[in-house]
Amino acid sequence: MSAVLSRYVAMALALGSTLFLPETGLAKKADFTIIDVPNAIDTSAAAINAHGDIVGAFVNATGRHGFLLRNGAFTTIDYPGASSTSATGINIDGTITGVYAGATPGPHGFLLSNGQFTAIDFPGANFTEILGINDQGAIVGRCFREIGKVDGFSLRNGLFTLIDSQRSGAPMNEAYGINTQGAIVGNYSATLTGSRGFLLSETAFTPIDYPGASLTRVLGISPTGEIVGGYSTGNTHGFLFSAKGRFSTIDVPGAFFTQAAGINTNGDIVGSFNNAAGGHGFLLNR
Repeated sequence: MSAVLSRYVAMALALGSTLFLPETGLAKKADFTIIDVPNAIDTSAAAINAHGDIVGAFVNATGRHGFLLRNGAFTTIDYPGASSTSATGINIDGTITGVYAGATPGPHGFLLSNGQFTAIDFPGANFTEILGINDQGAIVGRCFREIGKVDGFSLRNGLFTLIDSQRSGAPMNEAYGINTQGAIVGNYSATLTGSRGFLLSETAFTPIDYPGASLTRVLGISPTGEIVGGYSTGNTHGFLFSAKGRFSTIDVPGAFFTQAAGINTNGDIVGSFNNAAGGHGFLLNR
């Protein structure tokens, strides 16, 4: 995490307050590229690595599948024997994380490396979703272990660590992103609505709320400490929280729903939007 962002986090913690900083617009004209898997009913982009490789999910007549978009070519990702697959993260080595549903109850996480799938389940959990990975191979996600409670977690060097209610004060926590410095971002809530974002850096847990929003979701963090997600003020909009401590709204032209999900070290952002023609992924080059 950058020194500038660390300073804002330390200030927020010292004041006992939420990370809540002035809103601004994007510094230059946005350059959006629409991402649609051929013949898909719906496409969503979840993550982008430093090489510009993008992963996500799409729905077509046969169900839900993951995808990799590399050098302009789509590759479908299906966990063997699964009825549904989504790709959620990709690191600099091309290792991909995701979620699949199969014959056993509940979704499960997976890792795809060098063409080989590995299932990942939090010990004792009823379901596990792997939602992000950093360039060192550390993984984050969420799991369901008991009724009415969802726990975010990290997996580093074979060790699972919970991001539990003692950190957030809420029974529902989920971790979506982790950067090369080990900073984790995600969301927490006392209910299924009213989600708030968070940044967890070492032992510091800091809420992130978009100014004036009724709901904030934080979904990705770059190696330089830039954070992306979505917020609601009626309609849903994407946002960028820069390493300089500024919020910027991200709206794909003509969309009534935009959500930013991933950001790489170059500042390129991917996400999803909906317009009259349906659901699509997007790439925003900055």
